[in-house]
Amino acid sequence: MSNKKYITKGEGLPNWSNPISHAVVVNNMCFISGQLSVNVDGEYISQTILEEGKLAFSNFFSALKNADFKKDDIVFIDIAFDNLKDLPEINKLYMDLFPENKRPARTIYQAEALPFGGKIKITGTAIKELL
Repeated sequence: MSNKKYITKGEGLPNWSNPISHAVVVNNMCFISGQLSVNVDGEYISQTILEEGKLAFSNFFSALKNADFKKDDIVFIDIAFDNLKDLPEINKLYMDLFPENKRPARTIYQAEALPFGGKIKITGTAIKELL
């Protein structure tokens, strides 16, 4: 039997009316919904791909923290962005956030359209090691 926890609000998370959970915890696994360049008031912030990526990752890490998971628990990240020409900047951000020996598995792809006309969306999964 699973024990589920739904993270719909929390410290550092965008407060908006969209019908989503920022994260869902099932036993020792955490599934993070797509995080965008959205501030805590729920307003999309249009910036460069690097700045949008930083804010989206900040929201991702806030969802993780509110679910009582750590950065080291991340095992998979899915990054959708609007222009493949931005891949070098996204790779640099990813390398800055995750040291070489602790990089989660990852998929990246160009999306035709993202919510709010955003440039990047980050989704992922974290798993706590069972003791």
